Amino acid sequence: MSDRYVVGIDLGTTNSVMAYAPLDVDQPDVQLLSVPQLVAAGTMESRTALPSFAYLATKEEAKGDPYKLSWAKKRDFAVGELARKQAADVPDRTVGAAKSWLCYSRIDRREAILPWGAQDEVDKISPLTASEWYLAHLVAAWNEQFPQAPLADQAVVLTVPASFDASARELTHEAAINAGLPQDLILLEEPQAAVYAWVTKSGERWRRQVAVDDLILVCDVGGGTTDLSLIRVCEENGEFILERRAVGNHLLVGGDNMDLALAHHVAGLFQEKNVSLDPWQSVALWHSCRTAKESLLADGAPNTHPVSVLGRGSKLVGGTVTVDVPGEDVSRMLLDGFFPACKITDSPTRERSSGFQQIGLPYESDSAITRHVAEFLSSHSDEEGRPAQPTHVVFNGGVFKSQPFADRLREVVTNWFGKKSSLQELKGAEDLDHAVAIGAAYYGWSKEQGGIRIRGGTARASYVGIETTGPAIPGAARPLSALCVVPIGMEEGTETDVPSDEIGLVVGEEAQFRFFSSSTRKQDRPGDMLRSWNDEELSETDSMSMTLPADESIEEGYVPVRFHSRITELGMLELWCYSTRSEGKWKLEFNVRDDADDD
Repeated sequence: MSDRYVVGIDLGTTNSVMAYAPLDVDQPDVQLLSVPQLVAAGTMESRTALPSFAYLATKEEAKGDPYKLSWAKKRDFAVGELARKQAADVPDRTVGAAKSWLCYSRIDRREAILPWGAQDEVDKISPLTASEWYLAHLVAAWNEQFPQAPLADQAVVLTVPASFDASARELTHEAAINAGLPQDLILLEEPQAAVYAWVTKSGERWRRQVAVDDLILVCDVGGGTTDLSLIRVCEENGEFILERRAVGNHLLVGGDNMDLALAHHVAGLFQEKNVSLDPWQSVALWHSCRTAKESLLADGAPNTHPVSVLGRGSKLVGGTVTVDVPGEDVSRMLLDGFFPACKITDSPTRERSSGFQQIGLPYESDSAITRHVAEFLSSHSDEEGRPAQPTHVVFNGGVFKSQPFADRLREVVTNWFGKKSSLQELKGAEDLDHAVAIGAAYYGWSKEQGGIRIRGGTARASYVGIETTGPAIPGAARPLSALCVVPIGMEEGTETDVPSDEIGLVVGEEAQFRFFSSSTRKQDRPGDMLRSWNDEELSETDSMSMTLPADESIEEGYVPVRFHSRITELGMLELWCYSTRSEGKWKLEFNVRDDADDD
């Protein structure tokens, strides 16, 4: 028998972290895994975080095997700290934000598209492959340090944003399995993991820091995304329990946006020196500003920080261009730009899209995180229409490592509800880069050994698109209805029949199946049919084009069916279609696979 551990993995947009705890103890003893990685060609060091970057070396650079690891030889790529450093110098060969691309349904996540915008001579990789590389590195680092306890034999909890839809979760699960993680790993929402990190640090004292009916806002602003959740403190049989009540939409605004805003500001400083940056230098500057931001916003920060880019052109070949960035300007610009004072009734501004747009990640047009929080709280109002009023907040994500951002958000939210309702912070891990992994490990331990667990079930209601019948109209698609097949809060490992009239399932020929989700329609139950909705209520997830096997007992091109939905222990939705005329049944999964199982 190998040793048994529970392992929590945070596959982050900017950093990936692994924490673990032995299972043969009475109390959780969560520790961080030190991850060996290249910090320069041929130089290995161990760090508690693996930067989520991949560098694709040229054939010339790969000669001599400078990117080899103790567990892998003959490599022409590197992940981790070396790759992060290369992002500033060689951005067109460095992959970043793979996690954001992994959940972007308008592109093929299996297609080799990264680094985005790189030249054709670069052998690109897919968002799925990049995610596999990061996880495979963590797996190998673990197996090297714990050879008596291979990671494939451990209890593993892998975190995902609460706003990830079913397809993004399925892709994350696929990347994990390909990287060597166990098939039965558990997916846990990152905001919940952040709360578990607070419970881990507080121990039994957490029950004295909150009261029944308190509402905890989890505000997670990471490198690429903002994730919002609400968790209610409840009582059952005289014991405190935690229930997740709401999650926000997937918001592409975070530290990367701050880096870009700072790069725009610094480009102006270069312009004052009569130095105009070309597109290549501008991308490099974006990555360089990440280091400047972290330095200038840290405790005991210097007054200025130098930012350099490699020179270009005949006068600057082999040289660099440098400017000193004032810390006071950076703090004021980022605070006012990303955490401005606003009203609870404010909503993010959404600019009208141009008719032509460059293909890329759908970043939020409004960078004001405070306005996104206001919209989130207002969309989850009580029965009297009052916005949800949090009493406590758990901060997570690298952005809140800078205390002024946390202070500003607390100040703004407190002003919405009056000074007497001051928002109390619940502090978890000392380093917010580690909180999610630590919380995930604690959750895994409590699941195995018994302990506090956050209830909540599915964060979103799920719907299937049903095309309505009627006369054809030239140039117009037939109206579409949305049938609820999973309500908000349906627990993992449960299943339910979906009451409805017979629905025609197209078989024997290619057909498109459309799926939708909602994080706000708490009133919908399985079988409810929506005839109309707006984009704020329902958002379309991945559609699937496939050919389901024909039912030989049915001559028509469709089979009358009724639905049965099941949420797996991994949080995946299986939608079974049962024929009402024969023994036939078909399974559709909310994923991006090219095939569907049949029985």
